[in-house]
Amino acid sequence: MTNLKEVSISKVEMLIRKPVKEVFDAFIDPSITTKFWFTKSDGRLEKGKRVRWDWEMYGVSAELDVIELEQNNRILIKFDNDTTVEWIFTPRIEGTFVTVINAGFKGSPDEIINQVIDSTGGFTIVLCGLKALLEHNIILNLVSDRFPDAQV
Repeated sequence: MTNLKEVSISKVEMLIRKPVKEVFDAFIDPSITTKFWFTKSDGRLEKGKRVRWDWEMYGVSAELDVIELEQNNRILIKFDNDTTVEWIFTPRIEGTFVTVINAGFKGSPDEIINQVIDSTGGFTIVLCGLKALLEHNIILNLVSDRFPDAQV
């Protein structure tokens, strides 16, 4: 039988057919990240730094702390709600394999399961948007188009 701890982590992975430096930079440099994920940031990701991300189309923002940043290898952030997101960048011959792990969900078992489902879907959209941007120079607007009725 599966217990809640085993399913309370969201893990999404995708191959991006670009060099690891280019893929890594897309997550730490807001001039790139704003093309496929959030709309505004008050700075680059740097270890020990506190950063704010905004999704202006929804009128929401998030504050986060950069816990670890290993160049071209790994990023670990922690949001104010104590959830963490870890990106692992694995170089491959054909590009970069990106793993995103979101953990630390809180609430009832049903609430945790719903958060894992939302996170899995959200980070899948983010990686798809990144793939389209880096491989084909296409901005798909996936994040803003996900909830068109929620836009402010």
